[in-house]
Amino acid sequence: QVQPVESGGGLVQPGGSLRLSCAASGSIFSTNTMGWYRQAPGKQRELIALITRGDNTNYRDSVKGRFTISRDNAKNTVYLQMNSLKPEDTAVYYCNSPLPGSSTRYFYAWGQGTQVTVSS
Repeated sequence: QVQPVESGGGLVQPGGSLRLSCAASGSIFSTNTMGWYRQAPGKQRELIALITRGDNTNYRDSVKGRFTISRDNAKNTVYLQMNSLKPEDTAVYYCNSPLPGSSTRYFYAWGQGTQVTVSS
């Protein structure tokens, strides 16, 4: 089953920045809404940002104003620019494409994710 490939995570100090990338194969990429998700230790995976085929974006309140989602359809890649990082942003970050009208079903299998650790 096709899996996106996430990259760009790492260890960063509070207040720092990271840019995550997610490469997803398939002709559906440019027509699909793409999302970034994260899962912190002991917590459920949560949706943090969405971008539609028309580049409309939506963010979880906790990241609004700090994170920016974008996409490059020519490269089948979606990005997450993360600024002003906080320790509570520490998590494994994933991307996926939710099926229309669903919050629990996705076009892709979940990838390995990329670890983001915010610590001094």
